[in-house]
Amino acid sequence: MSQSFGFQFDNSYSRLPEALFSRCDPQPVTTPAMVLFNSALADELGLEAQPLAERPDCFSGNHPLPGSMPLAQAYAGHQFGRLTMLGDGRAILLGEQIAPDGRRLDIQLKGAGRTPFSRGGDGRAALGPMLREYVISEAMHALGIPTTRSLAVVSSGEPVYREQPLPGAVLTRVAASHLRVGTFQYAAAQQDSALMDTLIRYTLERHYPEKQDSDNPALALLDAVIDKQIALVTHWMRVGFIHGVLNTDNVTLSAETIDYGPCAFMDQYDENTVFSSIDQQGRYAYGNQPGITQWNLGRFAETLLTRMDDDVDSAVEIATERLKAFSARYDASWLAMMRSKLGLTGSDAGDETLAKDLLALMQLHKADFTNTFRSLIGGKPLQGQPYDNDAFTAWHNRWLNRLDRDPQAYDHAWELMRNSNPAVIPRNHQVEKALRAAEDGDLSVVESLLSALADPYAERDSDDPYVQPPKEDEVVCATFCGT
Repeated sequence: MSQSFGFQFDNSYSRLPEALFSRCDPQPVTTPAMVLFNSALADELGLEAQPLAERPDCFSGNHPLPGSMPLAQAYAGHQFGRLTMLGDGRAILLGEQIAPDGRRLDIQLKGAGRTPFSRGGDGRAALGPMLREYVISEAMHALGIPTTRSLAVVSSGEPVYREQPLPGAVLTRVAASHLRVGTFQYAAAQQDSALMDTLIRYTLERHYPEKQDSDNPALALLDAVIDKQIALVTHWMRVGFIHGVLNTDNVTLSAETIDYGPCAFMDQYDENTVFSSIDQQGRYAYGNQPGITQWNLGRFAETLLTRMDDDVDSAVEIATERLKAFSARYDASWLAMMRSKLGLTGSDAGDETLAKDLLALMQLHKADFTNTFRSLIGGKPLQGQPYDNDAFTAWHNRWLNRLDRDPQAYDHAWELMRNSNPAVIPRNHQVEKALRAAEDGDLSVVESLLSALADPYAERDSDDPYVQPPKEDEVVCATFCGT
């Protein structure tokens, strides 16, 4: 058996200036045991899935992997609007796996122990939140939404102490990189132009190589990240996903969704929906996500100003122009997405009103977001509550009239809708039920949920438990960070 297990580490981040990280090793745990292992992802990474599934020590910090160079990354973050110097307080980057298809992917242990950035924290993680990240991140991948992924969850055999003792665990996270807006905020705070130039070049090389030879690398990077972030937040809005802690340290420059703490998916549609227990003012509500993404990109632009133009006033003008264009560009992306959800391929002047009128009706009548769009497929009138009223009937007739004017046939519309509207999402009550069972030693509920989430666009019966919205006593009103 090869002791490398297929790991082909490179460590390009460790070759950057040491101002950006601190070298440190994971702290071993008492009795690592494999809880979940993602064999399909292991295969994608070129790893030896079968032997690794039996080696929890490789994913707990107990067995150093050949070629890895562990480090904790430094970064800052506007957390609920306030800038703070941060860094990986409980996560350790092992290195970058070079996959068989040539992709370079970070392999990181989350919950691997204290680092120089831990401050007062213990550097550990609880089993429930790590399972939650595994479930939601793999669901997002199946939904076709850019995301970090989860390779393994290992229990530590040790308690972690929060409000009460909880079983400890380590998550192995896979990402295109862990470069964030906060990485650039941290680098900018060093007031070192050479450091910033190096970081810009590194980010372009890693994520946007087609822009490496741009005359203005900083501006090229800003443009690329804006493009990708517009696409990402549009995806979130498509499926009713609410990130929950959209701080600048959780905005990746690869535009992958990262950090599945108090995130959630809407059941009943309401643009003001908030689940996160720490978001008391609704800063990161569902409907605020495009605006806060623009705000976060503004903070990114600020870090690039001195590298964008020697004349700061000119740089501000250039960056402001890009940021002002965000709203119109996002609106166009949102409308294209909504047309797909409604089976529309052509362009009609009334499409935006048609889409917004449906959402307004859904909010007024507390309609389920996922099931409403899925039920429209086929064109039959929506049945039962909350649809049995004149307003929904009138809207439905308007929509059918619009479909009649579309250049594509009905069959094309239904197929487009099936591919745009999932039948299954990780509903909060199902996730919480699965996590409670796992903490009690029963993994079957998590495994069944993962199986359902693996094919979210497949047809399912309306009485399927993974399709059903929560009953009144199952509704989850708040989610928690779990740190």
